[in-house]
Amino acid sequence: MKEKLLISACLLGFHCKYDGGTNSLSAETIVALREKYELVPVCPETAGGLPIPRAPSERRGVRVISREGNDVTGEYQKGAQIALALARRFDCRKALLKERSPSCGAGEIYDGSFSHIRVPGDGVAAETLRAAGLELYGESETDSMI
Repeated sequence: MKEKLLISACLLGFHCKYDGGTNSLSAETIVALREKYELVPVCPETAGGLPIPRAPSERRGVRVISREGNDVTGEYQKGAQIALALARRFDCRKALLKERSPSCGAGEIYDGSFSHIRVPGDGVAAETLRAAGLELYGESETDSMI
């Protein structure tokens, strides 16, 4: 039986990125991941009720604020809880997440000023998953997982 891997849906080619696009990994990488893992896709942002497309958002401390100035923290928290519920339901012990995302970013996110400045920190879902004991990886670490 393959190990289960929670994975950001945008990395698999789902059009759930804030602008309606995708952050898809290469076809070869996806095939290699599927050979090793049972993939469990999730987009915490859309799971939390945010539309596609949506205004880009960034974390400001414990809050998540859209570029338009709307507080979307509640949607991000709801999506994080849904991601955690999926991880638990499928017994995922690892997660491959979209780097720098205000939801999925693990270890580094944008600073909340919308000026592309990176700071240490986790997105809301990454923070929730890490606290629950999942091992987190960003897409730049995919080769080490295969």
